[in-house]
Amino acid sequence: MLRRRCRPAAVPAGLLVLALSAFLLPSVSVNDAAAAGTSRTGTVPLTELTVVSEQVASGLRRPIAITGLPDGRMLIAEKEGTVRAYHPDTGLAAEPVLDLTDRIDASDNERGLLGITPAPDFARTGTLYVAYTSLPAGALTLARVPLGAPDRARVLLTQEHAEYGNHNGGQVAFGRDGYLYWSLGDGGHTHDPFKAGQDLGTLLGKIVRIDVNRTCGPKPYCVPSGNPFVRVPGARPEIWLYGLRNPWKFSVDPVDGSLWIGDVGQGLVEEVNHIRPWQGGANLGWSCREGTPVFDPQQCRSGGRYTDPVFEYDHYNDNCSVTGGVVYRGSRTPQARGTYVASDYCSTRVFAVRPRFDGGYESAVIGHLPTQPTAIGTDVHGELYVLSDLPGWLNRVRFELVQPARAGSGVANR
Repeated sequence: MLRRRCRPAAVPAGLLVLALSAFLLPSVSVNDAAAAGTSRTGTVPLTELTVVSEQVASGLRRPIAITGLPDGRMLIAEKEGTVRAYHPDTGLAAEPVLDLTDRIDASDNERGLLGITPAPDFARTGTLYVAYTSLPAGALTLARVPLGAPDRARVLLTQEHAEYGNHNGGQVAFGRDGYLYWSLGDGGHTHDPFKAGQDLGTLLGKIVRIDVNRTCGPKPYCVPSGNPFVRVPGARPEIWLYGLRNPWKFSVDPVDGSLWIGDVGQGLVEEVNHIRPWQGGANLGWSCREGTPVFDPQQCRSGGRYTDPVFEYDHYNDNCSVTGGVVYRGSRTPQARGTYVASDYCSTRVFAVRPRFDGGYESAVIGHLPTQPTAIGTDVHGELYVLSDLPGWLNRVRFELVQPARAGSGVANR
């Protein structure tokens, strides 16, 4: 089971009290948000949306990442290192379009081929960017590779990750700024063993931003001059955001360029962060915090500024591990545009989150996805698809409009 977490040891009583207290504070309920009316023209309150899914392909081997291509195909990364192509008119191709198995360490439940995205000029160049754990010791690796030509792959950036097999992150995506973003976990195990989340000297527990269209000196990429830690002594200049535990799937909203990040928690809280383009350098808290609750006071810095998640949920009712999703920008259901959709690997609940004009967020549970959702992505038209891990399914997801219902669970933070 790909849960992307390791069950922690018991949380010290003092920390547990601090953590649980966060859930007793006043919060914005979904009913409050719905009563205030729709958050943007043409949309409906989240409580009037539900999702339904339709299986369109099966026989995948631990599918773990999905991305759309300009020609209408979907590329699906399988954990062992192969990439399969699906098209709604012709179905799932029998043979892989890319095979990277000879360079990938898939020895652990969470290691393998983790992320894939096309270059902005893919229609002309056929270039892909992939993230994986490499042989022989599981180093987190970012590489450029032409579709169908694994022998021409070029490694761009690596981060050692040998001690533990979990918390690898692995999402890759291009921003509206043309730069490539890549998420890396904190190094694995539990309790942030390397104290990497707050350490700017390592790429572990970070989202990085690099310019892959240029080279600078010996590096096959350049660091954008606007990166927040370019001139900070001892800091890795590639870092864009820090304080993450295991960012399992982030996405870029194609309308405003903001990042939506699903960060897997340890034993108490799963969280979703929403970071605007001007928030580079934000500290998302781990391992001072797990979500909004304090986790390790020794990692909290005097005067430190932490960016709270916009949505978090607990581990009750079979929840275990957030699978970050995407903002819906398709045309099939215009009433749902601008809605961020994520899920949980164990409970399969669908969490919908949407910014309000007053600066807050509304949220709701709007149904369930098929079992073990590992990735949520969109096709070239912005319509939703989801992968199921061990069954090896690909499902198309759509919204339906329903009558207002009782509010779902979750905390929408002011």
